[in-house]
Amino acid sequence: MYQFFDKGGGIIYIGKAKNLKKRVSSYFKKKIYDSYKVKILVERIANLKWIVVASESDALLLENTLIKKHQPKYNILLKDDKTYPWICIKNEPFPRVFSTRTVIKDGSSYFGPYTSAFAVKVLLDLIRQLYQLRNCKLSLTDENITKAKYKVCLEYHLGNCQGPCVGKQSLESYMESINQIKEIIGGNLNEVILYLKGEMNQYSKEFKFEEANKFKDKIEILSRYQAKSTIVNASIHNVDVFSIISDEKDAYVNFLRVVKGAVIHAHTVQVKKRLDESDEELLSFVINDLRNRIESRSKELIVPFEIENSSGIKQTVPRRGDKRKLLDLSERNAKSYRLEKRRQNVTKKDQNPSQRILSTLQEDLRLNEMPIHIECFDNSNLQGSDPVAACVVFKNGKPAKKEYRHYHIKTVTGADDFASMEEVVYRRYKRLKEENANLPQLIVVDGGKGQLSAALKSLDLLELRGKIAIIGIAKKLEEIFFPGDSVPLYIDKNSESLKLIQYLRNEAHRFGITFHRQLRSGSMLESAMVNIPGIGTKSIESLYSRFKSMEGIENASIDELSAEIGRNRAEVIQEYFKKRTK
Repeated sequence: MYQFFDKGGGIIYIGKAKNLKKRVSSYFKKKIYDSYKVKILVERIANLKWIVVASESDALLLENTLIKKHQPKYNILLKDDKTYPWICIKNEPFPRVFSTRTVIKDGSSYFGPYTSAFAVKVLLDLIRQLYQLRNCKLSLTDENITKAKYKVCLEYHLGNCQGPCVGKQSLESYMESINQIKEIIGGNLNEVILYLKGEMNQYSKEFKFEEANKFKDKIEILSRYQAKSTIVNASIHNVDVFSIISDEKDAYVNFLRVVKGAVIHAHTVQVKKRLDESDEELLSFVINDLRNRIESRSKELIVPFEIENSSGIKQTVPRRGDKRKLLDLSERNAKSYRLEKRRQNVTKKDQNPSQRILSTLQEDLRLNEMPIHIECFDNSNLQGSDPVAACVVFKNGKPAKKEYRHYHIKTVTGADDFASMEEVVYRRYKRLKEENANLPQLIVVDGGKGQLSAALKSLDLLELRGKIAIIGIAKKLEEIFFPGDSVPLYIDKNSESLKLIQYLRNEAHRFGITFHRQLRSGSMLESAMVNIPGIGTKSIESLYSRFKSMEGIENASIDELSAEIGRNRAEVIQEYFKKRTK
């Protein structure tokens, strides 16, 4: 193992070789280099260090580890360095089955890791359809169950759990399901189907047709799932398939995991080239990296050509037959992935930044249309008094400040955020409907489930529910709530779409607080003019802008007032001051 350093002491390249002297000297003996990048690398080498390891296998692992740690400028960049999910069967009485990215050595059974979180979801959904397992964290020891420490929960009443917490399901029956689940996760569907068929036939012989039908339903679910798997040849067992396609800048490596002739995992990674590496070098690097991360135990590799491999695994380069079909399938997956990546890059280049962000927001929130027009609401009050609300408007991802609106809360006494939200949303969209104005594609409510529910009441009254998408954002954990869903969405903290939602929320908060401060600092709050029937916020702001103070408004003539707010409102104002002085 060798490392090249630049003048600043930074690692710029890491490599490995059986004959270190021969490999390293080859960089400096050439007068003409195959690649301009290699020429630049050699010019920047100021120092060399090496590490001696016991075997080629150790060299592969160490090279991979050091490249990930130091990310040298001239080494391959693997654009896939995430942790993969596992399916865990917990070591506990009446084990739970769930997905996790953290492996804890507590005796639990872990299956995976899976290269696709979607594949884990599909498997867990299948398991939930077939078996009624608990998902609570109760300690279901014999002692606790005997003492009747627990009561059945909603999951039991919904038919999703058989109530082992109160002794309604035996441990033997529960573990029978767990054993079948282990077989399903391991890809042994045929054994499970045979078992279920035997149980179904037995219940039929005993004329227990209701129980028999339950097993029939399970067999149909498993058969449909099995039909979706790509079956090549059942004799091909425990095999990893790798293929590679490359261009000038990138390579794409596809991986298929085959168990009993069925493809149970599929994954493609993109590799950024640095020194015009060959396909052999790239494929060798990815295979060792990926197999190490997913802890593959397969004894055979199906590859398009032989690679550098020192771990004693059989390599097959098929020319025909079922193994060749698997390799062709892997190559089609790699080509499809490359095509999709190129399409995404073209789309991103065609889009301006605003369109890109709104497109991402539409995807993250699963909206039917791009949210070109977004409105966000926030409530504000001073120690429970004088509640106001703010509505900010964004168009094409940017503030449309001329369309911002302030609201005095008129129907709510004290600090009631829910009722205030209900009022302001109703007033806003009642007016837009009456004026036949354009409605937004998305409403953002500052708050959690309570504020969202309040806003939905107003949309229901206005018959707008379902016509405008609406979400709530809770400040503490930046949770996104949707109507009718108690489980929040957590968007990636670095996502452009979350930053846009935060910008909306913060702008609404700023706008509302600014208005409240204006009310508190001027005689506007003291005057109680906000309670004059027919006189709105805009009229009051216009009067204060012209006459500067409460006294100035009171001393103004009817004509001066009319010039600002119209004759009718001017007469209402003068009448208010006359009553006030009596």
